[in-house]
Amino acid sequence: MSSKPVDAESKVSGNQANIPARIRRELDIEDGDQLRWRVGDDGTIQVEVVNQRRGTFSEFEGYEGTDETDATAEHDTWGLE
Repeated sequence: MSSKPVDAESKVSGNQANIPARIRRELDIEDGDQLRWRVGDDGTIQVEVVNQRRGTFSEFEGYEGTDETDATAEHDTWGLE
């Protein structure tokens, strides 16, 4: 066992474990985010937080222009012209 100080602890209940509130706040984890787990050869666990509210369209609030569009007439099935 490591002698490093512990940041937080949680218990496993069934197949689930809670993420302590302090850790969620520090890592900005919210509902809908995903955790990617990796187990190292030495038994260590690495967790990557994938925030679902960030990315290409995270700031997109919709089209506010005045031009009407007809996507079915102007684009093919894949959304390309």
